Amino acid sequence: MSDHKRADKAEKLLAVKGMNDILPPDSARWEWLENQVRELMASFAYRNIRTPIVEPTPLFVRSLGEVTDIVEKEMYSFEDRLNGEQLTLRPESTAGVVRAAVEHNMLYDGGKRLYYMGPMFRHERPQRGRYRQFHQIGAEALGFPGPELDAEMILLADALWKALGLTDIQLELNSLGQPEERRQHRAALITYLSQHEQLLDEDAKRRLHLNPLRILDTKNPAMQELVQSAPKMMDFLGAASLEHFNRVRAILDANGLKYSINSRLVRGMDYYNLTVFEFITTELGSQGTICGGGRYDYLVEQVGGKPAPAVGWALGVERVLELMKEQGAPTQDVAPDVFAIVPDTAAYPVATKCLQALRAAGLKVQMHAGTAEGPGSMKSQFKKADASGARFALIFGADELASGEVTVKTLRDGVGSQSRYPLNQTDQWATRLQSEV
Repeated sequence: MSDHKRADKAEKLLAVKGMNDILPPDSARWEWLENQVRELMASFAYRNIRTPIVEPTPLFVRSLGEVTDIVEKEMYSFEDRLNGEQLTLRPESTAGVVRAAVEHNMLYDGGKRLYYMGPMFRHERPQRGRYRQFHQIGAEALGFPGPELDAEMILLADALWKALGLTDIQLELNSLGQPEERRQHRAALITYLSQHEQLLDEDAKRRLHLNPLRILDTKNPAMQELVQSAPKMMDFLGAASLEHFNRVRAILDANGLKYSINSRLVRGMDYYNLTVFEFITTELGSQGTICGGGRYDYLVEQVGGKPAPAVGWALGVERVLELMKEQGAPTQDVAPDVFAIVPDTAAYPVATKCLQALRAAGLKVQMHAGTAEGPGSMKSQFKKADASGARFALIFGADELASGEVTVKTLRDGVGSQSRYPLNQTDQWATRLQSEV
């Protein structure tokens, strides 16, 4: 290559760090997971909602809380160059779902059960199962005040683990009470932490009078003993909050769902009240939480709607898929059922007509595609057929086409056996193949 040509060569562009391409065959695992979610959500009567990836920045500042890691450190925010509006790539989806429900008056005729799937964005250090563009699946029940919906949410998530074949996932529960109870707990927490201010790190000192509850969620090993002995929210709950929490527990107990109470569980957003919960695993290192949520009865009003109760959860898709891989949970077989071998380009019109009929019968079909010089040798095509994982090879050779037939050769169980079938009776023998895949 000449120096001139080398200088003109375009620089290779790469994806943004922490924002990953999802390529085959991995993308098939994502599709399989999403299909499992859709079926499960339908069985619980939850309906799909899709909200914009970009939302007004004040939506997240108001809902998540100014003194949270997400708002302070992690949001991708920018100013719209055309009108100066402050915008943010969504770091989570609950606020957007609530905004949509308020904007479109979705709660005027009663509660709504909703679910979503999609990408979220947070500027943090990429690590296993945690990326700057990550994906969440979530469920939200808006307009329902009773603890039975808190329990339904938890049972919904537990049913998903079973559908995905996941095991050894622990459920942790806590109650954050109501605003007045939290104010009392906050005052006691500030008093306690102030007495041990010399043990607080800089981040905790900054949050001491702004949002001391966030200090309980610290990951600093040097502060674990301190926060473990801090006043517990559970000790400040009134009778109504305790009753709500105990009714949630009674439903979980009746369904045989095991859990532990974690008095330090506060979640990362400020909008929660009453029940909060997390599903955790010990198999993903420090990123142990795979799903979390709780009740947020004041968020609808915070974003401009009439007061309405709500509860929901979200799971990290990357973490769940990582856990599935770790546990060897089965996923969809992405291999085609049938691989079509076409020795001559003149056979493609007949072959494609047959393959379309097989697809209509429910079979997954891959057709060999040749090069500009031709379809390639039979030997090379059989190698590709075998590598594809297909159960059957269909051979559209000259002898077969002369007699109006196709040869079906078994590539897996019963390897080597083959039969000829008439091309004008594809529907009949397609059913037979379908029963054997």
